[in-house]
Amino acid sequence: MKLVLERQYHVSGTNGTLYFEDKEICKTIELAWKNNQRRISCIPEGLYRVKKRFSPKFKWHLEVRNVKNRDLILFHPANNALKELNGCIAPVSELTGEGKGIRSRIAFERLKNILFPYLEKGFVINLTIKKSTT
Repeated sequence: MKLVLERQYHVSGTNGTLYFEDKEICKTIELAWKNNQRRISCIPEGLYRVKKRFSPKFKWHLEVRNVKNRDLILFHPANNALKELNGCIAPVSELTGEGKGIRSRIAFERLKNILFPYLEKGFVINLTIKKSTT
């Protein structure tokens, strides 16, 4: 199954649109691109696997696997990339600036409600991250 994140890169953060099977789910925010440096950069463009994961801090969420030189890259709620993210991806309902959005928890719940049933049935979900062409 195909999850696609199309990004727009900015100085203060990275904004994106997330699609599942060619249908838009939500917008996303991330840190700016800083050569894949741990905790201060978004991850590189490429193909990754998405898994369901639990932690005491974020409860049930999604993990992006097999990121070169990085680990624990998660999809979790946040509305300000610089203040709340360490390299992870935050779904948001609406973009409000570079690396900023609103109603992240609503977008995150939507993302989980769409993906979790497939993951629980054993489907493989691959995430392609690429630069937006628009």
